[in-house]
Amino acid sequence: MAAERVSEGFVPFSIGRTWYRSLAEHDESRVPLLCLHGGPGANWLHLKPYEALSDERQVVFYDQLGAGNSAVTEPHDPAMWTPELYVEEVDAVRTALGLERVHVLGHSWGGMLGMQYAAGRPEGLVSLVVESSPASVPDWMPEVARLRSELPPEVEATLRAHEEAGTIDDPAYEEAAMVFYKRHLCRNDPWPEWLVQCFEALDANPEVYHSMNGPSEFHVIGTIKNWDISDRLGEIQVPTLVFSGRYDEVTPAVTEAAHRAIPGSEYVVMEESSHMAQAEQPEETLALVRDFLSRVEGAAGA
Repeated sequence: MAAERVSEGFVPFSIGRTWYRSLAEHDESRVPLLCLHGGPGANWLHLKPYEALSDERQVVFYDQLGAGNSAVTEPHDPAMWTPELYVEEVDAVRTALGLERVHVLGHSWGGMLGMQYAAGRPEGLVSLVVESSPASVPDWMPEVARLRSELPPEVEATLRAHEEAGTIDDPAYEEAAMVFYKRHLCRNDPWPEWLVQCFEALDANPEVYHSMNGPSEFHVIGTIKNWDISDRLGEIQVPTLVFSGRYDEVTPAVTEAAHRAIPGSEYVVMEESSHMAQAEQPEETLALVRDFLSRVEGAAGA
């Protein structure tokens, strides 16, 4: 990536500052793309393949407050980590970087955030891309339990034993959980270095993830445990693409339900992917998003 096209910096927000990375394309006729990472509390690195889209347009990534490079500078109550805070942060980033008209792409938790943001009908939002995201955590959890029940019996027994004993930081538990992740999070072997780095950063600073989600993907017990945007999806008025992987931990049944509730949305299942289509089917994923953004702009005369 040409260094002169990349800029990084910080945006003051809440009780800290939000780090961003912008890859600028000089074709100003194209609407910028703002990418929302997952977790909650992960970082931009799992979205790194989408840098390739900067050959046509400005692409902006940022680490959400409390995660990655975005630092909290004051004492705080972990109860502050809520979806509403992060909706405000989207607007703060847009304002600071002059993203008056923008496409938004969100992956996993980032797609949940994107749906909540879009349902508020923000000015200048041109389209929404939702990758591997539930519209309802309570509706998603039974699907995670179903996928977990399909693990080898000895793996499930290890998970349950350590959960009951409260020893989920035991290496044996982490090894068993990795069996699930290699089926339903990323099926590449080995994982891309950028994904490994993403998880290393999350493990080093898990406060937001533990506060909003919980100790693992299996048990969402934090501030998003009852999060459900289903009844607001009809308020999304911009062109929307929903996609996920056939083997995704956010199963096709869950993502299709979101698609059906968003008026006029498009829906695609990536047949060889789980939760990280940008790693598992990178060429197809980039082509899918690129084509959608171009068609939206063509239809709108953007």
